[in-house]
Amino acid sequence: MRKLSNEELDRPSVADFKSKEKNPFVLVLDNVRSLLNVGSVFRTADAFLAERVILCGITGRPPHREINKTALGATESVVWEYVEDTLAAIEQLRAEGYQIASLEQADQSVMLSQFTPDPAARYAFVLGHEVGGVRADVVAASDLCLEIPQGGTKHSLNVSVAAGVVAWDYVSKTRRFE
Repeated sequence: MRKLSNEELDRPSVADFKSKEKNPFVLVLDNVRSLLNVGSVFRTADAFLAERVILCGITGRPPHREINKTALGATESVVWEYVEDTLAAIEQLRAEGYQIASLEQADQSVMLSQFTPDPAARYAFVLGHEVGGVRADVVAASDLCLEIPQGGTKHSLNVSVAAGVVAWDYVSKTRRFE
């Protein structure tokens, strides 16, 4: 076994990436304070061909040195927008036909391992603030809550890690990469 060189990876150009069919999901960041986490979410959105990223509230926006540090150029390939209020963003997404799924521990949350996405549906996955999580009013307005099963003492994951877990879970259950 040998590691592949960058040339062998056959990475698409930004223009080619933009023309690729995207997986029908959006990542919504509800007041994510760390710019490094924001950049990491952009890379996840790029990796899993998300339709777009929506940044809400205090979430930082490109261009920013800290976002660029972890995004590694994904802010140029991934479509993004800023909406000041997360509730307004999810209501717009719902009007566009998305199912709103907050990643949060809630009384009626569905464990991600038990989540069976409808392959014909479009999803907006809402990820929250690093300490406070997804706002309670956003959780209440969601169609469902997804919870990532965890066995440790912290009962939380870094928001960018959670974005990667939910994106991989969704794509692996519904779509192929090519």
